[in-house]
Amino acid sequence: MPRPLWAGAISFGLVTIPVKIVSATEDHDVHFHRVHLTDMGRVRTRKVCELDGEVVSQDEIGKGYEVSKDETVAVTDEELEQMPLPTAKAIEIVAFVDADSIDPVRISDSYYLAVDGQVAVKPYTLLRKALERSSKVAVAKFAWHGRERLGLLRIREGAIVLHSMKWPDEVRDPQELAPKAVEVGEEEIEQALQLADRMTIEDLSGFRDEYRQALEDIIAAKADGKPLPSPDEGEENKAGEVVDLMAALNASVKAAKESRGENHDGQDATVHEMRPAKNTGGGRAAPAKKKAASSKSATAKKTNASTSSRAKKSTGKKTAAKKRTAS
Repeated sequence: MPRPLWAGAISFGLVTIPVKIVSATEDHDVHFHRVHLTDMGRVRTRKVCELDGEVVSQDEIGKGYEVSKDETVAVTDEELEQMPLPTAKAIEIVAFVDADSIDPVRISDSYYLAVDGQVAVKPYTLLRKALERSSKVAVAKFAWHGRERLGLLRIREGAIVLHSMKWPDEVRDPQELAPKAVEVGEEEIEQALQLADRMTIEDLSGFRDEYRQALEDIIAAKADGKPLPSPDEGEENKAGEVVDLMAALNASVKAAKESRGENHDGQDATVHEMRPAKNTGGGRAAPAKKKAASSKSATAKKTNASTSSRAKKSTGKKTAAKKRTAS
């Protein structure tokens, strides 16, 4: 079990549940040291006071708030811990809401809440069962790391999870980022929905961090004095290439079907560049494959017509010969 990060209690009406916060996730990133490339010596960050130029130790460093350009007020950890807040040592449940009403963009870090002592087992179980039997999640306030935070309590495999949340005014308005209005055809929407349906899965456990694996392979090769792994050869996307949206969707649906071992019904879809039309009718020039198909079709029709004509002539000659023989 990881080391507890915080100890306090859940305040649920008149119910108090002593709990400890432990991290719900692990950091598997590859971390680098800053080194002097000449001799591989570590390069460390020195904490220097800008007034006297002296290097200071960690116990000489504290928090300060700049009230004005010439005045900074020091605030100690003890003063922060003794702030007159009801949430200083409590995760205070203030409301219950429908789980679907929470915007995922507001959810930040996640933590498990573990019982702190035998006395917490029964009220912890009570809150867990109440949340399990409803479609709601609990909204709570708690103070941590020098500020009051908004949290979300829900159940995951029998444990209460605390999600740290952004306050409403901390979420930027996306309206200024929204693209300009553009018309999208119903057929394009249906193809996009079909592609989403083909790509739908129920389990995400099969996904892996391929970048981290590739980075570890490079480090292992360098440590063993072996050649670095070469990148996989693949088709590179042409930057700025404009493609036919419907053709791209058709090709994507086909690829999704093939990846699932399904047969592809219908004509093959291809992604092709959109070029200006050369005809005077104002329409877009037909793709090369369609032109070739049309040419082949016309040739086939001519061949069939010629064959049919020769067959009719041959049949007429045979009939005339029979009549002369009979007479």
